[in-house]
Amino acid sequence: MASAMQPSPAAAKDGQWWRGATIYQIYPRSFMDSNGDGIGDLPGITSRLEHVADLGVDAIWVSPFFASPMKDFGYDVSDYCDVDPIFGTLADFDALVARAHELGLKLLIDQVYSHTSDEHEWFAQSRSDRTNAKADWYVWADAKPDGSPPSNWQSVFGGPAWTWDARRGQYYLHNFLSSQPQLNVHNAHVQDALLGVMRFWLDRGVDGFRIDALNFAMHDPQLRDNPPAPATDRPRTRPFDFQLKKYNMSHPDIPHFIERIRALTDEYTDDSGAIFTVAEVGGDEAEAEMKAFTQGEAHLNSAYGFNFLYADRLTPGLVCAALAEWPDDPGTGWPSWAFENHDAPRAVSRWCPAGCSPEDIAAFARMKMALLASLRGNIIIYQGEELGLEQDDIPFEQLHDPEAIANWPLTLSRDGVRTPIPWVAHDPRGGFSAGSPWLPVGEANRTRAVDVQANDPEALLGFTRRMLALRNETPALRQGRVAQCRADGDLLWLTREAEGHSVLCVFNLGASEHAISVKGRELLATNGATTSALPPFAALILETA
Repeated sequence: MASAMQPSPAAAKDGQWWRGATIYQIYPRSFMDSNGDGIGDLPGITSRLEHVADLGVDAIWVSPFFASPMKDFGYDVSDYCDVDPIFGTLADFDALVARAHELGLKLLIDQVYSHTSDEHEWFAQSRSDRTNAKADWYVWADAKPDGSPPSNWQSVFGGPAWTWDARRGQYYLHNFLSSQPQLNVHNAHVQDALLGVMRFWLDRGVDGFRIDALNFAMHDPQLRDNPPAPATDRPRTRPFDFQLKKYNMSHPDIPHFIERIRALTDEYTDDSGAIFTVAEVGGDEAEAEMKAFTQGEAHLNSAYGFNFLYADRLTPGLVCAALAEWPDDPGTGWPSWAFENHDAPRAVSRWCPAGCSPEDIAAFARMKMALLASLRGNIIIYQGEELGLEQDDIPFEQLHDPEAIANWPLTLSRDGVRTPIPWVAHDPRGGFSAGSPWLPVGEANRTRAVDVQANDPEALLGFTRRMLALRNETPALRQGRVAQCRADGDLLWLTREAEGHSVLCVFNLGASEHAISVKGRELLATNGATTSALPPFAALILETA
């Protein structure tokens, strides 16, 4: 049986198992299929959990598996308190929780509180007329005198954020697909219902929540128009990109709802530790909102943004700027970081310079994993990142992603990062399913399958295990402060300190070798790194005090 890594003594002492934790994100459709229908499911996750536990992570985050018409692949929830049949049953979920805990893993699930599916019973009642008990559970508004939408707000997925509904004779708001109507979280009854959902899953044994698109949960009740965005060098592929999202999201009352969430999760904190909450926060004011959402002891434990997820280059300046936003000051929240997830293209495909050879990609992946595990905060590993998977190229006719289909070819498909995990190299289906996978398993990624890497000490899989063990065993890396972060051309110098110990981490993010001169006890060296030279994509970690 796999042995789970234990949290650092400081984390165990105060019950904050999550502080400095490594969280492994599982996208259920693509992790493991147990019944041959080509779609991953909960029993499939349970069957492969030892692979995750062997990495040395602290927790798994399972992306949505709730009842859904799957127009946005689970982020359009039609029943918050049931499992969609394609993923299994509530009994399958209970078995997953039990197996995770048996392996020493905490289990986090997604919660989507800004919107539901239009097939949710709440919306069916809300749209029936203007006087029913749930009439104000969604955001409804009359047309302007000329019949146009109530405001100029635009949807993330393209087009106006308002859709006309003839049954009510009003428009309803949707910040995403028109089939994802916006909940009116200003309404205390809606908040009560969402907290009831959270309590349902806490009673089933979950250890925390990743809260999706939380800063979209409340809108400006006056429905004021968003101002135009100033000129930028970034490409604008959607009408959404032409506005500052000042009024359709990021309302200042959201932290008050968060206080209610925290009060509920605190009820479930016991000797085994706190219930962990982390918010996804994107947008124009992400840093300020993340801090507001995590400030003090009455809000969420952590938040993560998109500093790295959509960055087209990994630079020392990017890393230092991100870390600088989260100083080790009283009252400042605790950050979480991700280089990849189900919405963002694979990092090795974005960041390895043009012309990277397979050997360069492998070296870059090791350096990238060492860097992620050296950051102050929680770190999130997306499934397959421990294998060094690249972005798969999905042709238009095989796309499932509604955003990519709507904005083709200007928006890079999210399907390319959602392709199934390759467990077995020689199988065209990657050992993922006995049937035809819902997305193809790319040939290049099959060469990185788990069975190929399992017995190769030089492979990224083994390196990831060693790097996470080092992080877990080194207080300065897991929980220490950032004493210095310095950008020097392609070199990133990062010093972490805790409990009287100092650890120096030096990374070469470029494709040329650099001379250095450092001293200390070597904790880790990748890609030929020494105390006098860093080859391309090399990393060196030293204990210096």
